[in-house]
Amino acid sequence: MTIPSKVPRLVLASASPRRLDLLRQIGIVPDTVDPADLDETPIADELPPQHALRLAGEKASCVAARHPDSWILAADTVVACGRRILPKAEREQEARRCLALLSGRRHRVLGGIVLLVPDGSGHRRIERLVRTDVTFKVLDTAETEAYIASGEWQGKAGGYAIQGRAAALVRWIGGSYSNVVGLGLHEAAGMLHGAGYPAR
Repeated sequence: MTIPSKVPRLVLASASPRRLDLLRQIGIVPDTVDPADLDETPIADELPPQHALRLAGEKASCVAARHPDSWILAADTVVACGRRILPKAEREQEARRCLALLSGRRHRVLGGIVLLVPDGSGHRRIERLVRTDVTFKVLDTAETEAYIASGEWQGKAGGYAIQGRAAALVRWIGGSYSNVVGLGLHEAAGMLHGAGYPAR
């Protein structure tokens, strides 16, 4: 008789309902969702890729301290124009500035993903950086005002949510769509399965 191996506990270190929905979409259901409460302000001279991976790593480490025997998956999404990191818009003024900057331009969405796997003496760290290029159409005043009125920009990196009304503003996308929503699914699934997390 074969005794089945114990399925590891998976903790999603994120407050984002979009990341949880994305994982469920591909059949990966975390046992626990435990967000980390961090200051996400970029440090001096920090480039967008470094910022995304640093925050994902800090989220994972913070949550791992509360779940020492669990697998920890954390992610952070950064919208960048050149070296400039756009904020997670909380006020209309921020959202307007983001949309004005993105209008008619190509920008990058950088997703930092960190997986911590228990190894008996702590956690082994696996990380990936996912890049998606996105080009917005040139926005006129009416389009900008309609999107602001929708409220979808609130709390979103770069002031937009591609899975909502902003889809009509995107002229071109190169790379992972799910990364722009909040988590590169191909990469996250590959990290989990490559580390031995069983398909359920």
